[in-house]
Amino acid sequence: MNVSAKELSDSSTQREILVLGNPTFEKITEAVSRIVEGKPTRWWYALFSISVLLTIMLFANLVYLFWEGTGIWGLNNPVGWGWAIVNFVFWVGIGHAGTLISAILFLLRQRWRTSINRFAEAMTIFAVICALLFPAIHVGRVWVLYWVFPLPNQMGMWPNFRSPLLWDTFAVGTYFTCSLLFWYVGLVPDLATLRDRAKARIKKILYGLFALGWRGGNRQWRHYELSYLVLAGVSTPLVLSVHSIVSTDFATSLLPGWHTTIFPPYFVAGAIFSGFAMVMTLSLIARKVFKLEDIITTKTLERMNKIILVTGLMVGYAYSMEFFIAWYSGNDYERFAFINRAFGPYAWAYWIMVSCNVIVPQLFWFKRLRTSIPVMFIASIFVNIGMWFERFVIVVTLSRDYLPSSWDYYSPTIYDIMLLVGSFGLFFTLFLLFLRYLPMVAMSEVKGVLPQADPHYNHGEGG
Repeated sequence: MNVSAKELSDSSTQREILVLGNPTFEKITEAVSRIVEGKPTRWWYALFSISVLLTIMLFANLVYLFWEGTGIWGLNNPVGWGWAIVNFVFWVGIGHAGTLISAILFLLRQRWRTSINRFAEAMTIFAVICALLFPAIHVGRVWVLYWVFPLPNQMGMWPNFRSPLLWDTFAVGTYFTCSLLFWYVGLVPDLATLRDRAKARIKKILYGLFALGWRGGNRQWRHYELSYLVLAGVSTPLVLSVHSIVSTDFATSLLPGWHTTIFPPYFVAGAIFSGFAMVMTLSLIARKVFKLEDIITTKTLERMNKIILVTGLMVGYAYSMEFFIAWYSGNDYERFAFINRAFGPYAWAYWIMVSCNVIVPQLFWFKRLRTSIPVMFIASIFVNIGMWFERFVIVVTLSRDYLPSSWDYYSPTIYDIMLLVGSFGLFFTLFLLFLRYLPMVAMSEVKGVLPQADPHYNHGEGG
């Protein structure tokens, strides 16, 4: 196949944009490995200590919850779920960006993903761990949690396959398993690099154990690329299925505002929206602390901001369609549910949601703002605040049934707040351990987008 000089030049230029400074393979290895091999900074110890304390608070709160029951929460007659399901849907949504960045963008051959996919994959694993906590505890009788699993004829009782809890078990369990395998397979070449560089015997043994005997041979690379491709293909439908199933927890009810078919695409768009915002927050901090500006470039961050803008527009469209369908349906109960949502006792939560999820992303229409580090950092935090409030609005404000005499105002207790804050402590504890002991950037994939990886690259001109 004949390739023109112009095509070679364009290909080389496109590769150089992805990683600044025209580094060699060795420089990429050094830049990422030094973070794992070096001594943790005081900031890492300080943040890790705070996260561990919050995690201890979380588990102490769980012990008290198991002892006293869910009555310690702010649940009342119309609001039977409260913050437990709000937090569950929030954390599942955070975990969506990992599969999108790693699997779908990989299948679409978007090479700019290589500098952030390891962040996203790790974030997915830890977010799903936090999410799995809340369905387990909100059922109240945690000692019979095994009822949600499809155990055949256990104690003369078949599982209820119509129960949303069983759907969640299948969906989130499958999503976690595939995400974990996808993350681990991508780690194997980099674990072998750390194994070969390790000086301490215990590190050499552990990294060698998890590297699965990787030597970088041609046959190993063929098997690796095939397995990575298969896992990407399997994981892609999960982006749509997992949050669609989570949305049916609400959509299968008969309550006004919940009984709607817009929930599955609405939830999926919101999950990708919040997930990308969390990746943005974490990657901006890490690239500054660990001096990875040449690898996690402003161009990559700008592309993420464009996806946040697009999904933000989708979420805003869903908000408007909900109101339009409520009006167009002619159903008085639907109309009241949405008017009450915007102007009722929880109007403050609704307008926080709209401000953060619809108005803030509009900043990214302007190139100067979507390439500004302070703007994108603040915007990503506001997006995640807004997405938490979106779940709060769905769970709390739309939980009013047809009996106004049973309505009550939901107020969280200190235990609800401690569970939410503690879940963030668990998430950041796991994430900080990941930064300390595993490569936060996929070295092998970043090397693959360097100019030197092009078989037509002229090695005499540099690199």
